[in-house]
Amino acid sequence: MPVIAGCGSNSTRIVIEHMKAAEEAGADAALVVLPYYNRPNQEGLIAHYSALAEASALPIIVYNVPGRTVTDILPETLGRIAALPTVVGIKDASGDLTRVSAHRRLCGTDFVQLSGNDDMALGFLAMGGVGTISVTANVAPRLFAQFHDAWAAGDRDAAAALQDRLFPLHKALFSDASPGPVKYAVSRVRPDFPTELRLPMTPPSDASRRAVDAALDHAGLL
Repeated sequence: MPVIAGCGSNSTRIVIEHMKAAEEAGADAALVVLPYYNRPNQEGLIAHYSALAEASALPIIVYNVPGRTVTDILPETLGRIAALPTVVGIKDASGDLTRVSAHRRLCGTDFVQLSGNDDMALGFLAMGGVGTISVTANVAPRLFAQFHDAWAAGDRDAAAALQDRLFPLHKALFSDASPGPVKYAVSRVRPDFPTELRLPMTPPSDASRRAVDAALDHAGLL
């Protein structure tokens, strides 16, 4: 089973250490989130990923999630980074579906585009993306795999039906600070699953748990 190891940090030096450790452990690629808190400019992002590519042969998937990092990599910048030999794709959680077309134009059609937003996965695939790094798949792996299999087989109606079935769950899993609702959801389908969270994360609210329960019921998972 191929493994993509999360190696991100807001320090380039620390990311390099993480990538070397991941490579030694046998990982197949590194998922590297944009540096958070520091808020580097676009040239800083190019320098960051260039240094990573020079320090390790591990394939790199850029992770753009500006809602959490307060940093956004522009398509033109990604086009320059995609020219690095070990930068192979992006997990895009920008929430902007037009980025898929922009990235295809600037990075090439072989550049691997993965959605970072479950609720946008169907639109992302329709625009030219090839997959998802999913939160919902932690709770409903079979259904989410069936959704992607249906799309890959050209069965758009089945993919849309599965998207509709999973959509409330996509939303409910972010009804409170993640991963609280996710761990609660998994515990509802696997009662032996632990729900403890490390501070500063706290358990999801009653309203969030109700939303998760309703979404699980809608998906036929309870």
